[in-house]
Amino acid sequence: MITPEPLTVGLDIGGTKILGVALTDDAEVVAEVRRDSPEGFGRVLDVSSEMISEIEREAGRALGAVGVGIAGLVDAEGALRYGPNVPDVVLAPVRAALAGRTGLPVVVDNDANVAAWGEAALGAAAGVDDMLLVTLGTGIGGGMVLGGRLYRGANGFSGEIGHFTVEREGPMCACGERGHWEAIASGSALGRMARDEVSAGRGARMLAAAEGGAAGVDGRSAVAAASEGDPEALALLRRYSENVALGLAGLANILDPERIVIAGGLVSMGDLLFVPLREAFSEHLEGVDYRPPIPIVPAVLGERAGAMGAALLARDLV
Repeated sequence: MITPEPLTVGLDIGGTKILGVALTDDAEVVAEVRRDSPEGFGRVLDVSSEMISEIEREAGRALGAVGVGIAGLVDAEGALRYGPNVPDVVLAPVRAALAGRTGLPVVVDNDANVAAWGEAALGAAAGVDDMLLVTLGTGIGGGMVLGGRLYRGANGFSGEIGHFTVEREGPMCACGERGHWEAIASGSALGRMARDEVSAGRGARMLAAAEGGAAGVDGRSAVAAASEGDPEALALLRRYSENVALGLAGLANILDPERIVIAGGLVSMGDLLFVPLREAFSEHLEGVDYRPPIPIVPAVLGERAGAMGAALLARDLV
């Protein structure tokens, strides 16, 4: 009788939920568990350990290793130095603590890094050695696969692509600095732009699509109005797409990726985002007429990308 290879588990620990999957050696998901994210490192550790045990029971197979993606700055020892989106979790020895709880080898990385690895191995950038993943959500995150390897930087902190300055006197970023790309191109930025339109006496369709009056106007309001053909909302989304393209072109000029994958909640905008984004990107990319095109494509693994990527990283520990 041939004993099957042990499964690897991937956990994607975010500010609102923890998603865990078990992955076979041929990348089949055979178990999936999710929980709301608790506050504090102790509770995150408790819930993560419980989820791993539940995944093992659901899969009915032995586990070989655990991979973890977590939002924030993760060092080479697998400790979360700083995670503003994970409540009350800083200077947390995630790898060591979870290995002690489970008795399994554990690898820990940034959540966007593991999502990039998942999309590079199994998703929208499969077969591509040089790719950039950009997550457009409340903020902006990123992961890079360069030369077929996940790029982490000197300390493991690479990929914080939302935090370079594009407007010196621009809007305040959530990190406390002014004019970062995230401050003009995230989902939060799109909501602010929509509210500014309404405050200026424009955007009647966006206001009508919002819940709770002017204070409830957000990016979803703009998308809803644009989907109905509202010219003011469509113009707003073109300006927003220009902001996204500005940062993407700068990163592409630096990294020269073969493909750019867009993940995160704003992917659901579809052509309302991707059509103007691709047009504006070409306008900002250096030497666009003299270089191979760089496709900008939506991620395909959905919310599983981080957990699957983390499980794939854990294969190296088995």
